[in-house]
Amino acid sequence: LNCPLVDMSPIAVEPDFTRKYLQAANNETLVKKIQKAFDRVAWEKDFVLCEGSGHAGVGSVFDLSNAQVAKHLGCKVIIVARGGIGKPIDEVALNQALFDKEGVEIIGVILNQVLDDKVDYVADFARRGLKRKGLELLGVIPHQIILSQPTMDLVREELDAEVVNDPPTLHAAVEDVVVGAMRAQNAQHYFKPGVLLITPGDREDILAAACASGHAMAGIVLTGGLKPGSASLRALRALRLPVLLARDDSYVVASKVHDLTVKTRPSDAEKISLIRDI
Repeated sequence: LNCPLVDMSPIAVEPDFTRKYLQAANNETLVKKIQKAFDRVAWEKDFVLCEGSGHAGVGSVFDLSNAQVAKHLGCKVIIVARGGIGKPIDEVALNQALFDKEGVEIIGVILNQVLDDKVDYVADFARRGLKRKGLELLGVIPHQIILSQPTMDLVREELDAEVVNDPPTLHAAVEDVVVGAMRAQNAQHYFKPGVLLITPGDREDILAAACASGHAMAGIVLTGGLKPGSASLRALRALRLPVLLARDDSYVVASKVHDLTVKTRPSDAEKISLIRDI
């Protein structure tokens, strides 16, 4: 888009932002900053889409909740909720109350990540439930597991890991995670396409089995900052899949990978194409 990034995201909520605001509130200054940025972005545009951050109340602590920002900018709102019937409608009702309080019009609701085989069922009953709240269901988006799978590049970034070899790509999706804490002969059953192997760097038996398996795994993370011996290192460097070296131990690495917030990046060509299609 042909407008400055600073105007597309005018308020950066850094670590001390909330504390400083509560010490010396400057709400009027922040509101003017948002409004001026909006005006610059909106210049000669047919419409502007403002993406909220989380639920309607996010930002309330510095008097700029999503509902308050929508009011200041004169925006109407579309609520995006996770797929289902009961829980999403409960959450929408909670958000609706805050938007109503600020006098903001809700255009409707979109349900995201609805299981493929339940799209029609969920759409039918969610539409009925939302209608009782005076809201329209605009549509449902089917769940696509690949969109929530991290790439090896995202794993590398999250772990602040070193790339040990020279793989052709770091954009392979991680479909499953295996912690190599068992004997090599038992571990090799898990070496399948899309698997991320997490194992201490000195478990040369498991690494040898991984190198010999021939499966196109997503990648390998060596933990504990431990590098294997020279022979194993040469074998790992010859692999076409990414091999990363992380400082943390295997438990911490596995936890960080599990808790990753997966976002779509400009380089995720396959994901972007799929998003357009659905």
